[in-house]
Amino acid sequence: MQATQVATPFHRPGWVYEEKVDGYRAVAIKSGESLRLISRTGVDYARRFPELAQALAALPAEAFILDGEVAVYDQALISRFEWLRGRPKDVLASAPIYMAFDLLELGGKDMRGEPLWKRRKALEKLIAGQRMVLPVRRLSSNGLKAWSQALHRGYEGIVAKDPDSPYEAGRTLRWLKVKQPDYRKDGRGLYREVMPEHELGKP
Repeated sequence: MQATQVATPFHRPGWVYEEKVDGYRAVAIKSGESLRLISRTGVDYARRFPELAQALAALPAEAFILDGEVAVYDQALISRFEWLRGRPKDVLASAPIYMAFDLLELGGKDMRGEPLWKRRKALEKLIAGQRMVLPVRRLSSNGLKAWSQALHRGYEGIVAKDPDSPYEAGRTLRWLKVKQPDYRKDGRGLYREVMPEHELGKP
């Protein structure tokens, strides 16, 4: 499921607003002892990120399919796309983390027809207490305030979602994204603030 990009921030009552993570989009698929971390082009990242694959495999379910982003965060907890290829020396950075935003299947049950709010609730329960697998950060319930938060914290942008939306493959108008026009690929936005480490994964 892919968000449609729009030009300007907005507010829609009842919608949820998330940090737009600047990382590698990947689906995590666990079936028994097997764990795959598949990119949108079909590449399996499990060998490239072995510790992350191990953390995903250890989640308390025999089978699941997660959708999310593999990301590396800097000291200010901003995702840094280019650091996935190799971060500069002598800088503080997280290990690769899986920022999960959706749950497609759990324990053999197809969750795609369930509303997003229900999938998110089940997702948070599945990954509760993890350090390398975290839920994508939710922002203010007001879309314009969420946009201000993204600017202030230096995020790439926001993703707005209809909480009643099912998970459907392809581009959709029930997920919309807005990017900072002046966002630079070094991971810095217009504004930045240092956020405490414990805030990662929280609204």
